[in-house]
Amino acid sequence: MSELIEKLRKKSEDHMHKSLEALKAEFIKIRTGRAHTSLLDHIMVPYYGSNLPINQVANITVLDPRTLGVTPWEKNMLTTVEKAIRDSDLGLNPTNVGNLLRIPLPPMTEERRRELVKIVRHEAEGARVAIRNIRRDANHELKTWVKDKKISEDEERGAEEKTQKLTNDYIAKIDLVLKEKETELMEV
Repeated sequence: MSELIEKLRKKSEDHMHKSLEALKAEFIKIRTGRAHTSLLDHIMVPYYGSNLPINQVANITVLDPRTLGVTPWEKNMLTTVEKAIRDSDLGLNPTNVGNLLRIPLPPMTEERRRELVKIVRHEAEGARVAIRNIRRDANHELKTWVKDKKISEDEERGAEEKTQKLTNDYIAKIDLVLKEKETELMEV
């Protein structure tokens, strides 16, 4: 197999791996009812004229399985951080306890669990589409190379088969990650 095809295969695999990792990162943000410090990662806090991620202005800890603790590094930031958490899309209601914010995680209802399952399925489908687009781009590149006489049609066919196998492997990995997340979300 030519060096050209090997580079394309490697590039495709790297992109597919990044798509899978991005999906895993999205899944971490979708809470399961258990406290996890990464739950607040996407919350931005106004800080001296710019927006910073909450973990750059405060220390986030797990106080117990259903409670997070947030301690801003500057005492005057307490109300700003509290407002940012309250205004986020997470539906959390922090309570101010001196220089610490206690954030109890409400128990998840059956309805909320089903909503979250729909969300993770949608995210997984987006990742599958991304994987298929990577395959399409790789196959398009191969066809261009055949047209430009850089590779033979036999090499193209072999490379397309390998790209398809890679695509199938990554879609199977996405399905596995999805299944694990659905199970995690539905357990009470």
